[in-house]
Amino acid sequence: MKGVQFLVGFVLLALASKFVSASDPSPLQDFCVAINDTIDGVFVNGKFCKDPKLATAEDFFLPGLNIPGNTSNQVGSMVTPANVQQIPGLNTLGISLVRIDYAPYGGLNPPHTHPRATEILLVVDGTLSVGFVTSNTDNRLFTKVLYPGDVFVFPEGMIHFQFNIGSTNAVAFAALSSQNPGVITIANAVFGSDPAINPDVLAKAFQLDQNIVKQLQSRFWWDNN
Repeated sequence: MKGVQFLVGFVLLALASKFVSASDPSPLQDFCVAINDTIDGVFVNGKFCKDPKLATAEDFFLPGLNIPGNTSNQVGSMVTPANVQQIPGLNTLGISLVRIDYAPYGGLNPPHTHPRATEILLVVDGTLSVGFVTSNTDNRLFTKVLYPGDVFVFPEGMIHFQFNIGSTNAVAFAALSSQNPGVITIANAVFGSDPAINPDVLAKAFQLDQNIVKQLQSRFWWDNN
């Protein structure tokens, strides 16, 4: 089983590779404010590079993706990343990987989006209900039940989810087309922002009573902070 999981990881990395295009690279952080004085420059589109002569095999290596993640949390899932933060050698390569563990009977990777990456997911164990929703105004849901060996693609920027509908633990690996894909969990971002969004805004947007909005905000703000 361990051998299969490692093989899966390498296959997903290959599948997620993308062609080079004659255009500006996608941003690798949420924003990068331009300045003229480089002395005060602290963010770059990516990371500063090590002298190639000083690089070692460890820069391209990460152990431990065979270890199950702890799903004892409110949503019953755990995402274990393998991106440029864990593997420095991924810098500028435009690819990353995650392992996702789901608890039985409803482990959920809640609705979220990756602002900088398309994702391709491969189920290794368990049964997952997955899907993504297209942009306005169609808001069309594409959904599928996946079994071990099944693959599903979530296009860049689309809100998507995975839900364990089985009675056993589920495991999936996903490759993403960015070294730093970013993640915005919808409920956490909307109800747990810091500072909080005006309840009047959310009450009108979601057609909810303002007291319900405040209750949700108090819960998600506590979870996020």
